[in-house]
Amino acid sequence: MKVVPFPSSSAHGGSTLASVPSTIAALDIGSTKICCLIGSIEGRRRRAVDETVPQIKVIGAGHCRSEGVNGGAVADLDDAERALRTAIDQAERMAGRTISDVYVNMSGGRTVSVHVSGQAVLGRQAVDEAAKRRAAVNAMSKVETGGRAVLHASVIQYRLDDARGVREPEGMHGSTLTAEMNVVLADPHAITNLGILLERCHLDAIGFVVAPYAAARSVLLADEMELGVAVIELGGGTTSYAVFNEGMLAHADMVPVGSHHVTTDIARGLNTTIAHAERVKTLWGSTVPAQLDERELITCPILGETGSDAVQSIPRSMICGVVRPRMEEIFEIIRDRLDQVPTARNFVRRVVLTGGGGQLNGVEQLAREILGRRVRVAKPSRFDGLPDALSTPGFCVATGLLRYGLMPDEQAANLGALIAGAGHDSSYFSRVGQWLKESF
Repeated sequence: MKVVPFPSSSAHGGSTLASVPSTIAALDIGSTKICCLIGSIEGRRRRAVDETVPQIKVIGAGHCRSEGVNGGAVADLDDAERALRTAIDQAERMAGRTISDVYVNMSGGRTVSVHVSGQAVLGRQAVDEAAKRRAAVNAMSKVETGGRAVLHASVIQYRLDDARGVREPEGMHGSTLTAEMNVVLADPHAITNLGILLERCHLDAIGFVVAPYAAARSVLLADEMELGVAVIELGGGTTSYAVFNEGMLAHADMVPVGSHHVTTDIARGLNTTIAHAERVKTLWGSTVPAQLDERELITCPILGETGSDAVQSIPRSMICGVVRPRMEEIFEIIRDRLDQVPTARNFVRRVVLTGGGGQLNGVEQLAREILGRRVRVAKPSRFDGLPDALSTPGFCVATGLLRYGLMPDEQAANLGALIAGAGHDSSYFSRVGQWLKESF
């Protein structure tokens, strides 16, 4: 799938009901929860211009505790299938229809970004689609995949001779066209295992989308995309992030630590069950100590104990003492990695937090202190029919996948050809491209 700039509100005017399917399904398969959303495409007429614009109405929603998924990757097919079927069944019953094609997030798979550039000699010819493709293919040929699969490939910018920052060179003249690209790679086995899981549920994946990019589709403003922003998806098993600048995806990466690690830290620190540790984190978890925390006592069961000694009382400040170090570790790793990305180091002054970890008390303040940037915690953009219970940071990826389905990346079907032209294995992505080409 080729990543392109998010369309602005004016760009949406080019969409018609004929260009999208009548129903879109999204699956957020995470380490702590699985969510399925079904959206119906409806046309709404704009007042300013005489045209019909497609909009999404959520007609089905289902979510449940995740099983058989660890670190964003499938760890047990049977357990994962049962959990996935539960979420899908809830959504299908609510929608009154069945689904067969879905958009799926990719939160695991050890995703990494590489930056490459390729040139195309123009001679006396103006830049056309063929020249842009040659430059992109030459850039892709320099990608050292290391056995990984290409998940996203986006042109960050073009250069026409010495002119930098060219967004659309078509029709312009020059000697050499250079395409600077960001390529996101993922473990092919993780993608294959997700595909097998979907097949066992009688589903086909229209496309896989990295989690922070999907979340960005739901929460980012056009100006944020233009000026530079980083989206940090605080998931359960992993924390993934994506950098955007001048409307383009410039970098994406992941950290194999998430909010579920906070839960296990609490369980170990308090010597209690994981289920109660999750409850403690949800109700009293905080990254910012308060003056009364030493006086406020919390009761929780002791793991393996029975009788009168089965319950313990601890000060609330102890919870903060467990939660804060782990969240500091996550943000410090991301800060160090962002500082190694030139685009993030030079242009990103704003961070948007999504994911269930974004609901921790004080996480916005802690992120601001460590990252040294403006930070906000985002909720999903509103859809007609979206239940209030799903309007929390933890469902930004699922709602973003619906938006992606409404407006898929342009020329997504060409990614397989780019990979094949560069000499990489394109068998899976050629099929994905064919599905997209046939569907859209």
